[in-house]
Amino acid sequence: MGFDLDELRRAVATHGRVARVVIAGIKGSSPREVGAAMLVWDSGQSGTIGGGALEYQTVAAARKALSAGRDQLSTHALGPDLGQCCGGRVTLWREVYNAGRLAELKDQPVIARPTDASERPLAVSRLLSRARCEGIAPEPQMVQGWLVEPVHRPALPVWIWGAGHVGRALVSVLKPLPDVALTWVDTGAERFPDTVPQGVTAIPAAQPEFLMAHAPRDAHHLILTYSHTLDLALCHAALTRGFDRAGLIGSATKWARFRKRLAELGHSAQSIGRITCPIGDPTLGKHPQAIAVGVAATLLTTKAGHTAQQGDMTA
Repeated sequence: MGFDLDELRRAVATHGRVARVVIAGIKGSSPREVGAAMLVWDSGQSGTIGGGALEYQTVAAARKALSAGRDQLSTHALGPDLGQCCGGRVTLWREVYNAGRLAELKDQPVIARPTDASERPLAVSRLLSRARCEGIAPEPQMVQGWLVEPVHRPALPVWIWGAGHVGRALVSVLKPLPDVALTWVDTGAERFPDTVPQGVTAIPAAQPEFLMAHAPRDAHHLILTYSHTLDLALCHAALTRGFDRAGLIGSATKWARFRKRLAELGHSAQSIGRITCPIGDPTLGKHPQAIAVGVAATLLTTKAGHTAQQGDMTA
């Protein structure tokens, strides 16, 4: 979770003036975590702070504030103020951006600003110094009247090989996930939909397997082209390049043939076994969206495991 500058830039470029509302603090039960944010403009919104009634009232207040351009810190008791069952309190920070104000955020790995008129405290300076000198990004938090948010950097590179029905379903399901950076590859521009979602890198390539050498070694690959020959070439390229995880669409028969061919190409059984086939959760069925939901669940579970492991290492 962090300050999504890319999304804000796109919204400001399209709508001119945009209100950003972020959860700056919570006490007790809350519909979302600190750092969850939404963007609001005159005719629409994106993102969510959750809470139903909380979000409804927040959007209305943000639209009223767009013309005035005033920042505001507000606290809401979810039960007494909004009639919700949650017993917590949520502090929201609202700020209005246009192109000029957005330009002030350029080249900042961590965005820290006061919610009052206070000078920057030493604790915030230390967080900024640690991010700049050691590359350690702080968690979103309120520190002595200052809201601190790291700039969001997607931490999970996912490469989708194939723009057919399953590929399109995967993009639609995975794109909204905040920590996923999607790269989408197929053999020609005509293979992609007329409109590729913003933030997705679509690459047409006559020989996609040659692109594998440019993928990060910590990438997650999902291989599901229209051609078994191309699928095999991509599996071979992925095993040669190295990856975090890789999945192949197909049947048990297809995978048995692929295992044999990949072994003949010089890959060990242990390496070949790192490719999952089929992808997704077979119990959910073979509908493209069902496959995509299963893949998303696997990615989220993997990410949660990595986060927990990192927490154990730093404890």
